[in-house]
Amino acid sequence: MATQPEPYHHERHPDFDCLVFIGRFQPPHLGHLAVIHEALKRARQVIVLVGSAWQARSVRNPWSFLERSEMIRSCFNADENARLEVEPLLDALYNNDVWVRDVQRKVRDIATPRHGRLPRIGLIGASRGQSSYYLSLFPQWESVSVPLVEGISASQIRERLLCSPTSTSDYLSKDAAHDLPACIHEALHLFVQRNDAWKQLIEEQALLQQYRQAWANAPYPPIFVTVNAVVVQSGHVLLVKRKAAPGKGLLALPGGFIHPHERLMDACLRELRERVRLKVPEPVLKGSLKGQRLFDEPHRSWRGRTLAEAFYFALRPEQRLPEIKPAKGGDTARWVALADLEPETLFEDHFFILQNFLGLPTDFISG
Repeated sequence: MATQPEPYHHERHPDFDCLVFIGRFQPPHLGHLAVIHEALKRARQVIVLVGSAWQARSVRNPWSFLERSEMIRSCFNADENARLEVEPLLDALYNNDVWVRDVQRKVRDIATPRHGRLPRIGLIGASRGQSSYYLSLFPQWESVSVPLVEGISASQIRERLLCSPTSTSDYLSKDAAHDLPACIHEALHLFVQRNDAWKQLIEEQALLQQYRQAWANAPYPPIFVTVNAVVVQSGHVLLVKRKAAPGKGLLALPGGFIHPHERLMDACLRELRERVRLKVPEPVLKGSLKGQRLFDEPHRSWRGRTLAEAFYFALRPEQRLPEIKPAKGGDTARWVALADLEPETLFEDHFFILQNFLGLPTDFISG
């Protein structure tokens, strides 16, 4: 059984000026809290960077940054919270350098100097977590390893909470105490009771289970291939609004699965022609191609291992945007100003695909 970490003792002299803990905390559990409690013992200041901030709700990311931040802070007293900084961190799935820069900037801006000298900074994490990987990305900081709390997995907690309303109730009433402190248990209980988003997440998890079952007898785990179109003109990008789960109501790049005897470019042009009915001649589209890339982050899609080849078309600036007329029953297409793009409104990793081609900002307002 997991146990609550012992409280911080103020009389202990801290080893570090600042310790940094990076995670997704979906949700925060006793293993995460053990790391933070140890960090509070060993440092004057602790920075918790909460990854996957500002992303749309999904079975992999059910809780917003603000919800996770409140859950984390609810587990600590006033003195501990005074030394604790909880900050959002946007993923940069296809550019490690951008992600490292953002971490460096946040730590630089938050860590306070000590007696006129540079602060002693360390990275802290569970012994079998990602601390060794982070160390390779931040060689200027020391590494601190905390023993892993066995038997706790955030992904397993999510699956048990999302499997069905009955499973959610059973887990919260019987087994959650093994994984979660009382404060977070209560927060999740209230979330399930009061948040309509939970119903959509349950629906998406059910679809995911059906999808997995359909391929359960395959000799190898399937790998799917899709295409996406990044069509930009005059400071606007072409997007569709999804009508059904997964991602109901979210904006997405036009695209879909390739046909068995179809080349990737042909599949992309077909999707623009059939689903969006973009009124741009095919030769003009081909002449506007400025780049393409395979996007292959292992967790990028709820469907499982799904590769996406994206094609970037930069159309010549015109006073009027090209006409779009979605097919009957299809997703609603629209032109969206680049300034209006927000990660939490976009499906799967489509914001990061746009970021790759268009150099979108990585800093957003916390919330």
